[in-house]
Parts: sequence; C-alpha cells; structure tokens
Amino acid sequence: MGKKVAIPANLSQAGKDYLREHGMDVVELPDTKSETIVAQAPDVDGVVLMTEPFDNAAVASLPNLKVLARHGVGYDNVDVDFMKNKNVWVTITPTANAATVAETTLAEILDLSKNLTNDSAQMRQGNFGYPSEHKGFDLAGKKLGIMGFGRIGRMVAKKASALDMDILIYDPFVKSSELGTIVDRDTLLREADVVTLHMAVTDANKQGIGKAEFAEMKNSAVLINLGRGALVQQDDLLAALKNKDIRGAALDVFNEEPLPLTSEFYQLDNVLLTPHIASNTAECMARMAVDSASEVVRVLNGETPKWAVERL
Repeated sequence: MGKKVAIPANLSQAGKDYLREHGMDVVELPDTKSETIVAQAPDVDGVVLMTEPFDNAAVASLPNLKVLARHGVGYDNVDVDFMKNKNVWVTITPTANAATVAETTLAEILDLSKNLTNDSAQMRQGNFGYPSEHKGFDLAGKKLGIMGFGRIGRMVAKKASALDMDILIYDPFVKSSELGTIVDRDTLLREADVVTLHMAVTDANKQGIGKAEFAEMKNSAVLINLGRGALVQQDDLLAALKNKDIRGAALDVFNEEPLPLTSEFYQLDNVLLTPHIASNTAECMARMAVDSASEVVRVLNGETPKWAVERL
C-alpha cells in the first residue's frame, strides 16, 4: 500500500493523476480544513493544502504527517516554525502562478481605471447615463507603485511597461532594477497613482496599509490587493473609500473568505471585488496542483523538497 495523501476534491485532475502515477493513495476531501483532515483522514502522510488555516493542534491527531504542500505561494495559514519543530515540511509552488497573478493584476487595474464592471452593471439596469457621471482615468503617464518585488511584482512591472506607466518599486531587499525606479515606502505611497501589493505577510507588514498610509496617498490614487487580506487594515480601507481619501480599490483577498455578504464593501461603487481568483485559470490550477503534488511525492519518497519554506 502506498503513502496516503489528503487532497481537496476540486484539485485539478493533473495533480490527482500525478499522485496516483507515483504510487500514492489519494483521499479526496470536501475541503482541507484541519478538522476535516483529522476526521476523515487521520492516517495521512501528506496533505495538499489550500488556503484554509491549519491548526497546530491537528498535528497530534495526524501521527504520520510529514508534509503540508501549499497549493500556492502564501503560507500564512500555517505555523511554519511549529511544523518545523514537529518535523513536518511546509512547501509552496513559487513558479506556478506568478504569470497568471500578474495578468490578473493588470486586468483589475484596467477594469478599475476604466470603470468597466460598474458601467456594465449599470447598463444592464438601463442606466445609460451612469458612465458620463463616473468617468475613468488614463494609465499612460501615470505612476504604478509596486510594493513587493518578487516573481509576481517583477512580472507586473514587465507587463505594465507596455501601458506606458512609470514604475516605482518598494522592496527592502531589492537595491536596483531595470524594470523601474527603486524608492522608499513613503515616496511610493505619496507619488503613485496606482499602488499594488505583492508582499508576503510578515510580522513587520501585517495590517501595515492603514489610516496613515491612506493619508499619504493621493486622493486620486487607487489600491490593488491581490496579495493577502492581512496586508491591509480593512476597517481603515473601508473608511478611506467612504470618505474618498483615495479614489478606489480592487480587492481579491480579504481577512475573512469568502467575504461575508454583510460586508459594507458591497455597498460601495468605488471598489472592485473579486473572490480570490487571481490564479484561477485552468492552466495555472494544473501547474499548482502538479507542483504541490510533486513536493508531496518527493518528501514521502525520502527526498528533500524543492520549494520548502524552511529547512528541517
């Protein structure tokens, strides 16, 4: 009998096939919440983990667990230090979704700048005068501020250069780039017309975009967040949008997902809301599934994973 791997039932077929072709016994679950895994697959050796938080206490009920392979690049839903102490590998898929997320970032910037979603929705309601009262704005000649210049940030810069935007980059670990101008955090916030977030969540930047940052930004500026909800103080953003301290926002990630229908964000017409779909293409889902599955196979075959967050 092969090693047992828990996966979400909606994992791309390419990932399921990869696991089975490499001799793994696959347990398909309705989700990858830690309580679901403990209840339905307590003897698993590995897990392909989606975005649900993984409870540290679950490890005690999963004695065979050796690897948590994140289906994506963010790992703020896992206590990496705790898992390291328990000899459980935590891996990510860093090369699978960067191009797709960069494309979606540009799509949301273009949508927001031209008010496409709102104009379309109002047209369907017969409000043909809406566009004349809610004009968009040009991107050419404007400044795009990219916070976080890893794989996704770099691809956003490369693709956005075709829009004739001036690229400003803030990343404390990046000293130079031919794709744009490296600036400090305050300069980026103060000068950018579009601010897009592509940082990993750390103790230093968690809830780091809030009231003070919105006060620094231009009233005409917009915020794009396809990174993590935890990067932004959502109550402060809500207030900034209501008060027109900034022009608008496009949000794909939230502190609570799915975003509750009771959220006040739904009442605003200057925010574009999407349900964490930045990497939601068939090709990208297949890449992430195979890459996360391959990490599981490596670990369960006694090999060292390629994309471990921390070395054991």
